[in-house]
Amino acid sequence: MKEYGSSVQKLVNYIMTIEDREQRTKYAFIMVELMKQIHPNMKDNQQDYSKKLWDDLYIMSNFALDVQGPFPPPSPESVGKAPRKVAYNQHHLKFKHYGRNVELLILRAIAEEKLEDKKILVAYIARLMKGFYVTWNKDSVDDSVIWQNIKEMSENLLGSIVDELSQETLGHAKVANNARNAYNAPEYPNNYNNRNNNFRKNNNFRNNNNNRNNFRKNK
Repeated sequence: MKEYGSSVQKLVNYIMTIEDREQRTKYAFIMVELMKQIHPNMKDNQQDYSKKLWDDLYIMSNFALDVQGPFPPPSPESVGKAPRKVAYNQHHLKFKHYGRNVELLILRAIAEEKLEDKKILVAYIARLMKGFYVTWNKDSVDDSVIWQNIKEMSENLLGSIVDELSQETLGHAKVANNARNAYNAPEYPNNYNNRNNNFRKNNNFRNNNNNRNNFRKNK
């Protein structure tokens, strides 16, 4: 193997001539340590890197090296074998900068039966799409473009919802807080925001008590 040089290959050839298996194994371990010194920067994953070195050692011996190594020798058929082809994404996205997940969210909004929940979902999706659009294009975008994209992606099945919500800008509190208010509703007592709010309330209560006690002491 060219990456190790001819000197390493000669040492591997010498190890193969050692008749005692235990002695041969000892020299093989020393050989692997020497190979590590040749490429000291290739140590991102210690276990995978060690396995690669042992595989290389077996390959340089033409799979004839018989030692008690920490890893089994690779099969000759696996060497030089072309990797399997990765299947390409078969989803034909209408707007690639939004991604497949936004399309799935729109399908979820279409399937939602409760009108209020449908509005909340569409408002959330619109703000998400605006963030993706700005990230992709590095430029501001008019809200009307986002609303129109939702209509197209939903094949106008969310048209009436969009027409209602588009009366307010995406940054308006009425639209922006819909999802947040729904998530903070009493029927979701275990959500993260409520835990956070309770933590702040308890902290404020403790701080107020500490302040009163310190005031009494100083007085």
